[in-house]
Amino acid sequence: MLTRDALFGGDLLLEQSEDGYRFSMDAVFLAEMTKVLPNDRIIDLGTGCGVVPLILAHRRRGHTWVGIEIQPELAELARRNVITNEWEARIDILEMDIREVRDHFAPGVFDLVVSNPPYRRLTSGRINPNPQRAVARHELLASLEDVCAAAGFLLTDGGRMALVYPASRLAHLMVVVQRHGFAPKRLTCIYSHQQSPATLIHLECRKGGGEELQVEPPFYVYQADGQFSEAMQNLYRD
Repeated sequence: MLTRDALFGGDLLLEQSEDGYRFSMDAVFLAEMTKVLPNDRIIDLGTGCGVVPLILAHRRRGHTWVGIEIQPELAELARRNVITNEWEARIDILEMDIREVRDHFAPGVFDLVVSNPPYRRLTSGRINPNPQRAVARHELLASLEDVCAAAGFLLTDGGRMALVYPASRLAHLMVVVQRHGFAPKRLTCIYSHQQSPATLIHLECRKGGGEELQVEPPFYVYQADGQFSEAMQNLYRD
């Protein structure tokens, strides 16, 4: 069964599975925190229901957008969401494995790669019995290494990659992105509230960039009263 959910006061409509994979705040962080240039050619690795390309298109951030999704039912759902929101002329959804991008694209054809990579090792925690959720969360069909390898091939020299990843695996993330030729350039730590440790990080990298890293001010999701912070509310405002 599908639900229809709305963002930005109903201006963006998204169908998603009631019981399967559903997008979370991670997708909103990725789409809203990433710096995008007007003429960027953008590809989302593991697009799910297409939420990140659709947010970027709705915000008029970038020029063209491609979403890659390996799960057929999610790829079809993403295509329907693109059509519903009338972006089919500018957003392409491709059903494919990110480990096979060399078979489908020429090298260096994108300016920006975005992704919420699967973040749980196969040996870490119980694998969700729902296949869609399991693939999205655990490294079953792709890993951070796969995402970085694909991004390295797809990006032009000096191209950028933006990722949202658990803060607890920041050390692993830094090692992997640098191993694939990316220089971390901008880091934002995301906290539930001021008294909590960071739960997520948003990291922007540059292919072949220098060593300077800008650490942004902390981002808090909730205020002391449990309501969304002003910064969080701004992400959802149209």
